Amino acid sequence: MVYLSLGSNVGDREAHLRDAQERLSGVGRVSVVSSFYETEPVEFTAQRWFLNCVVGLETTQTPQPLMSSILNIEEAMGRQRIQKKGPRTIDIDILLFGNTILNSQEVTVPHPAMHERRFVLEPLAEIAPEVRHPVLNKTILELRDALPVGQTVRRLKT
Repeated sequence: MVYLSLGSNVGDREAHLRDAQERLSGVGRVSVVSSFYETEPVEFTAQRWFLNCVVGLETTQTPQPLMSSILNIEEAMGRQRIQKKGPRTIDIDILLFGNTILNSQEVTVPHPAMHERRFVLEPLAEIAPEVRHPVLNKTILELRDALPVGQTVRRLKT
């Protein structure tokens, strides 16, 4: 099972998240989807709030080909990398790839900053609370509960 974080803060954010989920079905089976969360931007804060979710994807691809597929989906959806951490139609990050630990030029798993990001851990804890981070050896719930106060994340009613 691969867990992916999806985010958008440009245009119809919800439509972009749903479109990305549909496109991901071309690289595997989306087996679980979290609620949508409206989240405060971090690092570069002078931009519109994001809509985020996490999906569980069952795939036969290995991490590098999956990352390539994800980049192709982002590009096809109009993602432009103009400003680091800036506004984007879609952002798809690999959070966890089973128990794989990988640090290559193409992809790093687990995602190196996931344990610091409430906008990742809230939706991930919703769908995979007992999954363990393979490096930190803590559950997603434990990582979420250890976060400092801050990073506003609001679950949307569906």
